[in-house]
Amino acid sequence: MPGALDGIKVLDLSQVISGPLATRLLGDQGADVIKIEPPQGDTIRLMGGGGIPPTFATTNRSKRSVCLDLKDPAAIDAVKILAKDADVFVQNYRPGAIDRMGLGEAVIRELNPKIIYVSISGYGETGPFSDRRVYDPIMQGMSCLADIQGGVGGTPGLMRVIVPDKVTAYTTAQNITAALFARERTGKGQHLRIAMLDATLAFTWPEGMTYHTFLAEDKQMKPVARRDLVFETLDGHVIASTVAFREWQAFCKAVERPQWLEDERFQSAAGIVVNAAARLEMMAEVLKTRTSAEWLERLMEADVPCGPVLKRDVVHEHPQIVENGILVESEHPVVGPMRQARPAERFSETPSSISKPAPLLGQHTEEVLRDAGIDEATLKKLAAAGPS
Repeated sequence: MPGALDGIKVLDLSQVISGPLATRLLGDQGADVIKIEPPQGDTIRLMGGGGIPPTFATTNRSKRSVCLDLKDPAAIDAVKILAKDADVFVQNYRPGAIDRMGLGEAVIRELNPKIIYVSISGYGETGPFSDRRVYDPIMQGMSCLADIQGGVGGTPGLMRVIVPDKVTAYTTAQNITAALFARERTGKGQHLRIAMLDATLAFTWPEGMTYHTFLAEDKQMKPVARRDLVFETLDGHVIASTVAFREWQAFCKAVERPQWLEDERFQSAAGIVVNAAARLEMMAEVLKTRTSAEWLERLMEADVPCGPVLKRDVVHEHPQIVENGILVESEHPVVGPMRQARPAERFSETPSSISKPAPLLGQHTEEVLRDAGIDEATLKKLAAAGPS
Protein backbone atom coordinates (compact mmCIF):
# COMPACT_ATOMS: atom_id res chain seq x y z
CA MET A 1 0.00 0.00 0.00
CA PRO A 2 1.31 3.51 -0.78
CA GLY A 3 2.46 5.73 2.06
CA ALA A 4 0.73 8.93 3.14
CA LEU A 5 3.08 11.07 1.02
CA ASP A 6 3.05 8.89 -2.07
CA GLY A 7 3.43 11.12 -5.14
CA ILE A 8 5.34 13.87 -3.30
CA LYS A 9 8.79 14.61 -4.72
CA VAL A 10 11.44 16.03 -2.40
CA LEU A 11 14.79 17.47 -3.45
CA ASP A 12 17.13 17.20 -0.47
CA LEU A 13 20.34 19.24 -0.65
CA SER A 14 20.90 19.03 3.10
CA GLN A 15 23.71 17.26 4.95
CA VAL A 16 24.54 15.83 8.39
CA ILE A 17 21.37 15.29 10.52
CA SER A 18 18.74 18.05 10.79
CA GLY A 19 17.80 18.10 7.10
CA PRO A 20 18.50 14.45 6.19
CA LEU A 21 16.51 13.10 9.14
CA ALA A 22 13.57 15.37 8.25
CA THR A 23 13.54 14.12 4.68
CA ARG A 24 13.97 10.51 5.79
CA LEU A 25 10.74 10.85 7.75
CA LEU A 26 9.06 12.02 4.54
CA GLY A 27 10.65 9.15 2.62
CA ASP A 28 9.40 6.59 5.12
CA GLN A 29 5.94 8.06 4.57
CA GLY A 30 6.10 7.45 0.85
CA ALA A 31 7.70 10.58 -0.62
CA ASP A 32 10.27 10.20 -3.40
CA VAL A 33 13.30 11.78 -1.73
CA ILE A 34 16.18 12.61 -4.08
CA LYS A 35 19.31 13.29 -2.06
CA ILE A 36 21.70 15.62 -3.91
CA GLU A 37 25.25 15.01 -2.70
CA PRO A 38 28.64 16.54 -3.58
CA PRO A 39 31.41 14.35 -5.02
CA GLN A 40 32.79 13.63 -1.54
CA GLY A 41 29.32 12.75 -0.28
CA ASP A 42 27.36 13.85 2.77
CA THR A 43 29.68 14.65 5.70
CA ILE A 44 28.24 11.73 7.66
CA ARG A 45 29.43 9.28 4.98
CA LEU A 46 33.02 10.04 6.00
CA MET A 47 32.53 8.48 9.45
CA GLY A 48 33.40 4.97 8.29
CA GLY A 49 31.46 1.93 7.16
CA GLY A 50 32.59 2.13 3.54
CA GLY A 51 30.45 5.21 2.98
CA ILE A 52 27.51 3.73 4.91
CA PRO A 53 28.26 4.25 8.64
CA PRO A 54 25.41 3.42 11.07
CA THR A 55 24.14 6.99 11.47
CA PHE A 56 24.07 7.52 7.71
CA ALA A 57 22.33 4.18 7.17
CA THR A 58 19.48 5.03 9.52
CA THR A 59 19.19 8.73 8.60
CA ASN A 60 19.23 8.35 4.83
CA ARG A 61 17.16 5.26 4.13
CA SER A 62 14.11 5.54 1.86
CA LYS A 63 16.00 7.89 -0.50
CA ARG A 64 17.76 7.95 -3.87
CA SER A 65 21.23 9.48 -4.17
CA VAL A 66 22.29 11.80 -6.98
CA CYS A 67 25.92 12.96 -6.99
CA LEU A 68 26.47 16.44 -8.47
CA ASP A 69 29.32 18.90 -8.20
CA LEU A 70 27.40 22.11 -7.58
CA LYS A 71 30.43 24.18 -8.52
CA ASP A 72 29.65 23.16 -12.10
CA PRO A 73 27.01 25.33 -13.82
CA ALA A 74 25.71 22.22 -15.61
CA ALA A 75 25.05 20.60 -12.23
CA ILE A 76 23.19 23.72 -11.06
CA ASP A 77 21.09 23.54 -14.22
CA ALA A 78 20.34 19.87 -13.49
CA VAL A 79 19.06 20.75 -10.02
CA LYS A 80 16.86 23.44 -11.56
CA ILE A 81 15.39 20.89 -13.97
CA LEU A 82 14.67 18.52 -11.08
CA ALA A 83 13.08 21.38 -9.12
CA LYS A 84 10.55 22.16 -11.83
CA ASP A 85 8.26 19.29 -10.84
CA ALA A 86 9.35 18.90 -7.20
CA ASP A 87 7.00 19.55 -4.31
CA VAL A 88 9.64 20.29 -1.68
CA PHE A 89 13.18 21.72 -1.82
CA VAL A 90 15.28 21.34 1.36
CA GLN A 91 18.67 22.93 2.08
CA ASN A 92 20.66 23.61 5.25
CA TYR A 93 23.59 25.67 3.99
CA ARG A 94 24.60 28.68 6.04
CA PRO A 95 22.46 31.74 5.26
CA GLY A 96 23.39 33.29 1.93
CA ALA A 97 25.38 30.32 0.58
CA ILE A 98 22.53 28.80 -1.42
CA ASP A 99 21.83 32.17 -3.08
CA ARG A 100 25.45 32.50 -4.13
CA MET A 101 25.21 29.03 -5.68
CA GLY A 102 22.30 30.17 -7.80
CA LEU A 103 19.68 27.98 -6.11
CA GLY A 104 18.06 30.46 -3.76
CA GLU A 105 14.36 30.58 -3.05
CA ALA A 106 13.62 33.28 -5.61
CA VAL A 107 15.32 31.32 -8.39
CA ILE A 108 13.56 28.05 -7.56
CA ARG A 109 10.19 29.72 -7.08
CA GLU A 110 10.38 31.32 -10.52
CA LEU A 111 10.76 27.82 -11.95
CA ASN A 112 8.09 26.28 -9.69
CA PRO A 113 5.73 28.75 -7.96
CA LYS A 114 4.01 26.05 -5.89
CA ILE A 115 7.13 24.54 -4.37
CA ILE A 116 7.67 24.36 -0.60
CA TYR A 117 11.18 25.80 -0.21
CA VAL A 118 12.76 24.85 3.12
CA SER A 119 15.76 26.62 4.67
CA ILE A 120 17.25 25.06 7.83
CA SER A 121 19.87 27.09 9.67
CA GLY A 122 21.61 27.11 13.04
CA TYR A 123 20.70 30.53 14.38
CA GLY A 124 18.35 31.96 11.77
CA GLU A 125 19.02 34.27 8.85
CA THR A 126 19.72 37.47 10.81
CA GLY A 127 21.43 38.41 14.05
CA PRO A 128 25.02 38.38 15.36
CA PHE A 129 25.38 34.57 15.20
CA SER A 130 23.58 33.99 11.90
CA ASP A 131 26.70 33.23 9.84
CA ARG A 132 28.41 31.00 12.40
CA ARG A 133 29.00 27.28 12.02
CA VAL A 134 27.04 25.21 14.49
CA TYR A 135 26.78 21.61 15.61
CA ASP A 136 24.45 19.95 18.06
CA PRO A 137 26.60 20.36 21.23
CA ILE A 138 26.91 24.10 20.63
CA MET A 139 23.15 24.35 20.28
CA GLN A 140 22.68 22.40 23.52
CA GLY A 141 24.54 25.24 25.21
CA MET A 142 22.61 28.01 23.46
CA SER A 143 19.20 26.47 24.14
CA CYS A 144 19.77 25.94 27.89
CA LEU A 145 19.73 22.15 27.49
CA ALA A 146 23.25 21.90 28.95
CA ASP A 147 22.28 24.13 31.87
CA ILE A 148 19.18 22.02 32.52
CA GLN A 149 21.28 18.83 32.58
CA GLY A 150 23.40 20.35 35.34
CA GLY A 151 20.40 20.94 37.58
CA VAL A 152 20.08 23.81 40.00
CA GLY A 153 23.58 25.00 40.93
CA GLY A 154 25.25 22.07 39.20
CA THR A 155 27.80 21.79 36.42
CA PRO A 156 26.27 21.99 32.93
CA GLY A 157 26.35 18.76 30.97
CA LEU A 158 25.62 17.59 27.45
CA MET A 159 22.93 15.10 26.56
CA ARG A 160 24.56 12.10 24.88
CA VAL A 161 22.06 12.10 22.05
CA ILE A 162 21.85 14.89 19.50
CA VAL A 163 18.58 16.38 20.66
CA PRO A 164 18.74 19.78 18.88
CA ASP A 165 19.50 18.15 15.52
CA LYS A 166 16.67 15.66 15.91
CA VAL A 167 14.17 18.17 17.29
CA THR A 168 14.92 20.41 14.32
CA ALA A 169 14.39 17.46 11.97
CA TYR A 170 11.04 16.50 13.44
CA THR A 171 9.93 20.13 13.55
CA THR A 172 10.92 20.52 9.91
CA ALA A 173 9.13 17.37 8.75
CA GLN A 174 5.92 18.32 10.56
CA ASN A 175 5.94 21.81 9.11
CA ILE A 176 6.65 20.55 5.60
CA THR A 177 3.50 18.43 5.76
CA ALA A 178 1.60 21.42 7.16
CA ALA A 179 2.82 23.56 4.26
CA LEU A 180 1.80 20.85 1.78
CA PHE A 181 -1.65 20.74 3.39
CA ALA A 182 -1.95 24.53 3.17
CA ARG A 183 -0.97 24.35 -0.49
CA GLU A 184 -3.79 21.89 -1.12
CA ARG A 185 -6.23 24.47 0.22
CA THR A 186 -4.72 27.65 -1.23
CA GLY A 187 -2.74 26.48 -4.25
CA LYS A 188 0.24 28.48 -3.01
CA GLY A 189 3.75 27.36 -2.14
CA GLN A 190 5.79 29.12 0.50
CA HIS A 191 9.22 29.52 2.07
CA LEU A 192 9.60 27.59 5.33
CA ARG A 193 12.45 28.72 7.59
CA ILE A 194 13.52 26.59 10.57
CA ALA A 195 16.40 27.57 12.88
CA MET A 196 17.89 24.96 15.23
CA LEU A 197 17.93 27.56 18.00
CA ASP A 198 14.23 28.33 17.55
CA ALA A 199 13.20 24.66 17.36
CA THR A 200 15.26 23.61 20.38
CA LEU A 201 14.17 26.47 22.64
CA ALA A 202 10.54 25.74 21.74
CA PHE A 203 11.19 22.09 22.65
CA THR A 204 13.01 22.93 25.89
CA TRP A 205 10.62 25.52 27.23
CA PRO A 206 7.43 23.80 28.50
CA GLU A 207 8.97 22.08 31.53
CA GLY A 208 12.66 22.94 31.20
CA MET A 209 12.00 26.63 31.78
CA THR A 210 9.32 26.30 34.46
CA TYR A 211 11.00 28.85 36.68
CA HIS A 212 11.22 31.44 33.91
CA THR A 213 7.77 31.35 32.35
CA PHE A 214 5.57 33.44 34.67
CA LEU A 215 7.04 36.92 34.96
CA ALA A 216 4.94 38.31 37.83
CA GLU A 217 7.00 37.85 41.00
CA ASP A 218 4.12 36.37 43.00
CA LYS A 219 3.51 33.75 40.30
CA GLN A 220 7.07 32.55 39.89
CA MET A 221 8.12 29.08 41.00
CA LYS A 222 11.40 28.85 42.86
CA PRO A 223 14.10 26.45 41.61
CA VAL A 224 14.99 23.56 43.91
CA ALA A 225 18.11 21.41 43.64
CA ARG A 226 17.16 17.74 43.55
CA ARG A 227 18.38 14.42 42.23
CA ASP A 228 17.05 12.76 39.09
CA LEU A 229 14.74 9.75 38.93
CA VAL A 230 17.35 7.05 38.24
CA PHE A 231 17.62 5.02 41.43
CA GLU A 232 20.30 2.50 42.38
CA THR A 233 19.18 -0.95 43.49
CA LEU A 234 21.11 -3.94 44.83
CA ASP A 235 21.95 -5.12 41.34
CA GLY A 236 21.40 -2.21 38.97
CA HIS A 237 19.09 0.74 38.46
CA VAL A 238 15.39 1.51 38.06
CA ILE A 239 13.40 4.62 37.29
CA ALA A 240 10.40 5.47 39.44
CA SER A 241 8.19 8.54 39.46
CA THR A 242 5.64 9.71 42.02
CA VAL A 243 4.27 12.86 40.47
CA ALA A 244 0.66 12.39 41.60
CA PHE A 245 -0.19 12.27 45.31
CA ARG A 246 -1.85 8.88 44.94
CA GLU A 247 1.35 7.54 43.38
CA TRP A 248 3.36 8.70 46.38
CA GLN A 249 0.89 7.00 48.70
CA ALA A 250 1.12 3.79 46.67
CA PHE A 251 4.92 3.97 46.70
CA CYS A 252 5.06 4.29 50.49
CA LYS A 253 2.91 1.18 50.88
CA ALA A 254 4.84 -0.79 48.25
CA VAL A 255 8.21 -0.12 49.93
CA GLU A 256 6.74 -0.79 53.41
CA ARG A 257 7.25 2.71 54.77
CA PRO A 258 3.78 3.60 56.12
CA GLN A 259 5.33 6.19 58.46
CA TRP A 260 6.11 8.36 55.45
CA LEU A 261 2.38 8.79 54.96
CA GLU A 262 2.26 10.55 58.32
CA ASP A 263 5.14 12.91 57.55
CA GLU A 264 3.69 16.43 57.58
CA ARG A 265 5.83 17.40 54.59
CA PHE A 266 4.02 14.94 52.35
CA GLN A 267 0.38 15.35 53.30
CA SER A 268 -0.79 16.85 50.02
CA ALA A 269 -0.07 17.04 46.30
CA ALA A 270 1.52 20.46 46.85
CA GLY A 271 3.63 19.07 49.67
CA ILE A 272 5.24 16.35 47.61
CA VAL A 273 6.16 18.94 44.99
CA VAL A 274 7.55 21.55 47.40
CA ASN A 275 9.51 18.89 49.26
CA ALA A 276 10.52 16.90 46.21
CA ALA A 277 14.24 16.98 47.02
CA ALA A 278 13.75 15.29 50.39
CA ARG A 279 11.18 12.87 48.97
CA LEU A 280 13.51 11.70 46.20
CA GLU A 281 16.40 11.15 48.62
CA MET A 282 14.13 9.00 50.80
CA MET A 283 13.10 7.00 47.75
CA ALA A 284 16.75 6.54 46.79
CA GLU A 285 17.71 5.15 50.17
CA VAL A 286 14.96 2.55 50.34
CA LEU A 287 15.38 1.40 46.74
CA LYS A 288 18.98 0.42 47.45
CA THR A 289 17.78 -2.42 49.66
CA ARG A 290 16.37 -4.85 47.05
CA THR A 291 17.05 -5.97 43.50
CA SER A 292 15.65 -4.22 40.45
CA ALA A 293 13.35 -7.15 39.65
CA GLU A 294 11.91 -7.19 43.16
CA TRP A 295 11.22 -3.49 43.20
CA LEU A 296 9.71 -3.41 39.72
CA GLU A 297 7.34 -6.23 40.62
CA ARG A 298 6.23 -4.49 43.81
CA LEU A 299 5.91 -1.04 42.26
CA MET A 300 4.10 -2.23 39.15
CA GLU A 301 1.64 -4.18 41.28
CA ALA A 302 0.97 -0.96 43.23
CA ASP A 303 0.52 0.97 39.94
CA VAL A 304 3.50 3.23 40.63
CA PRO A 305 5.03 4.48 37.35
CA CYS A 306 8.38 2.70 37.05
CA GLY A 307 10.58 0.83 34.63
CA PRO A 308 13.99 -0.74 34.08
CA VAL A 309 17.05 1.09 32.80
CA LEU A 310 17.64 -0.96 29.66
CA LYS A 311 21.16 -1.48 28.37
CA ARG A 312 21.80 -0.81 24.70
CA ASP A 313 23.08 -4.31 24.02
CA VAL A 314 19.88 -6.00 25.25
CA VAL A 315 17.15 -3.48 24.44
CA HIS A 316 16.08 -5.57 21.42
CA GLU A 317 15.19 -8.46 23.76
CA HIS A 318 12.74 -6.64 26.02
CA PRO A 319 9.28 -8.22 25.64
CA GLN A 320 7.46 -4.90 25.19
CA ILE A 321 9.83 -3.81 22.45
CA VAL A 322 9.52 -7.22 20.80
CA GLU A 323 5.71 -7.05 21.04
CA ASN A 324 5.64 -3.59 19.43
CA GLY A 325 7.97 -4.69 16.64
CA ILE A 326 9.85 -1.44 17.03
CA LEU A 327 13.22 -2.82 15.99
CA VAL A 328 13.55 -4.51 12.62
CA GLU A 329 16.40 -6.39 10.97
CA SER A 330 17.31 -6.29 7.30
CA GLU A 331 20.19 -6.94 4.92
CA HIS A 332 21.98 -3.88 3.57
CA PRO A 333 23.78 -4.55 0.26
CA VAL A 334 27.00 -2.98 1.55
CA VAL A 335 27.18 -3.45 5.32
CA GLY A 336 25.16 -6.66 5.55
CA PRO A 337 22.71 -7.44 8.37
CA MET A 338 21.60 -4.43 10.37
CA ARG A 339 19.06 -3.55 13.06
CA GLN A 340 17.20 -0.24 13.30
CA ALA A 341 13.97 1.30 14.53
CA ARG A 342 11.05 1.18 12.10
CA PRO A 343 8.98 4.34 11.49
CA ALA A 344 7.29 5.10 14.80
CA GLU A 345 3.92 6.07 13.29
CA ARG A 346 1.29 3.50 12.37
CA PHE A 347 -1.23 4.55 9.72
CA SER A 348 -4.22 2.26 9.22
CA GLU A 349 -4.57 3.01 5.50
CA THR A 350 -1.29 4.55 4.27
CA PRO A 351 1.48 2.72 6.15
CA SER A 352 4.97 4.11 6.53
CA SER A 353 7.85 1.78 5.75
CA ILE A 354 11.58 1.55 5.14
CA SER A 355 11.16 1.58 1.37
CA LYS A 356 14.83 1.21 0.46
CA PRO A 357 18.21 1.02 2.20
CA ALA A 358 20.47 4.04 2.48
CA PRO A 359 21.99 4.53 -1.00
CA LEU A 360 25.56 4.44 -2.17
CA LEU A 361 26.92 7.84 -3.17
CA GLY A 362 25.49 8.69 -6.59
CA GLN A 363 23.77 5.31 -6.89
CA HIS A 364 20.77 6.81 -8.68
CA THR A 365 22.39 9.70 -10.57
CA GLU A 366 21.82 8.39 -14.10
CA GLU A 367 18.37 7.01 -13.30
CA VAL A 368 17.07 10.27 -11.82
CA LEU A 369 18.64 12.60 -14.39
CA ARG A 370 17.54 10.48 -17.33
CA ASP A 371 13.97 10.41 -16.00
CA ALA A 372 14.13 14.22 -15.74
CA GLY A 373 14.83 14.43 -19.46
CA ILE A 374 18.48 15.47 -19.29
CA ASP A 375 20.22 14.58 -22.54
CA GLU A 376 22.76 11.78 -22.64
CA ALA A 377 25.76 13.99 -23.37
CA THR A 378 25.08 16.19 -20.34
CA LEU A 379 24.28 13.16 -18.24
CA LYS A 380 27.63 11.55 -19.06
CA LYS A 381 29.44 14.81 -18.29
CA LEU A 382 27.75 15.11 -14.91
CA ALA A 383 28.29 11.45 -14.09
CA ALA A 384 32.00 11.79 -14.91
CA ALA A 385 32.28 14.42 -12.14
CA GLY A 386 30.68 11.99 -9.69
CA PRO A 387 31.96 10.42 -6.43
CA SER A 388 35.53 11.37 -5.57
